[in-house]
Amino acid sequence: MTSTRIQIPIDGDTLAGHHFAATTDALTGPGGRPCVVMAHGFGATQDCGLFGFAEVFAGTGMDVHTFDYRHFGESTGQPRQVVSLKGQVADYHAAIGHARRLEGVDPARIVVWGVSLSGGHVIRVAAEDPRLAGVVSLTPATDGLAVTADMLRASGPGHALQVMAHGLRDVAAALRGRPPVVVPIVGAPGEVAGLTAAGALEGMRRIAGPTWRNEFAARLGLAIGAHRPITSAKRVNCPALVQIGDLDRTAPPTAATEAATRMRATVHHYPCDHFDVYPGEPWHERVVADQIRFLTRILAPSRVGASR
Repeated sequence: MTSTRIQIPIDGDTLAGHHFAATTDALTGPGGRPCVVMAHGFGATQDCGLFGFAEVFAGTGMDVHTFDYRHFGESTGQPRQVVSLKGQVADYHAAIGHARRLEGVDPARIVVWGVSLSGGHVIRVAAEDPRLAGVVSLTPATDGLAVTADMLRASGPGHALQVMAHGLRDVAAALRGRPPVVVPIVGAPGEVAGLTAAGALEGMRRIAGPTWRNEFAARLGLAIGAHRPITSAKRVNCPALVQIGDLDRTAPPTAATEAATRMRATVHHYPCDHFDVYPGEPWHERVVADQIRFLTRILAPSRVGASR
């Protein structure tokens, strides 16, 4: 399936994305077609498995926008490889606004989709945008405190202190106008990296696309503990689907379950780890089938304007 490259302006930068047009009119209504807006998780780019999801959605009757955050992949933004948590939420809002203005797209049927770190972002985005028709949150990282606690349990305080030390050096470099101090996004257990759970390095390598780089500005390590999209969950009023890997060693499933409860979400649990949900992985087809059932239900043209 082919896609069209798109560019979305935001604050002097440009988000690079791909637009997948629906290949069937099964979900087309008087206002047009629904659209799913998708971005990836921590340090990942849209070519790391998102296109496989997008093609399935388009084949079901939805338009799809995928995009790279500023500072990553094909998008602009300097310096490179900086994870701005606030900025990534703003990037979602910009992509949603672009989707609403597209000819043939129904602005009342926009769904926001996220995975891992962006699975938390979409909770905050949905809380801030009451016009959204739905939210899909896959293996989400919903609470930075829980992520930090899991890291301490798995790797010990020494690893956390090393990550923080690199973060402090990166902040100092930024204040001096110097290039970021970077560390790997994923590494083997015991290495200094953002994700070091067993299997994370191999899982990321299997889905990595050509624009992905295994590095991020270390300043994020000082901010992640305060990143708590779970606190926005009660303000999400649109239908929500939360998909949780009960064996997830990267995004704590207990925090994801609590966020889902606060959103009154439809919840599916899977006996799988964090990277088992991507194209080519064991649980991908099951995960996508559950997403299609949810999306076709909430995006049916007859439901527009209906209550949840």
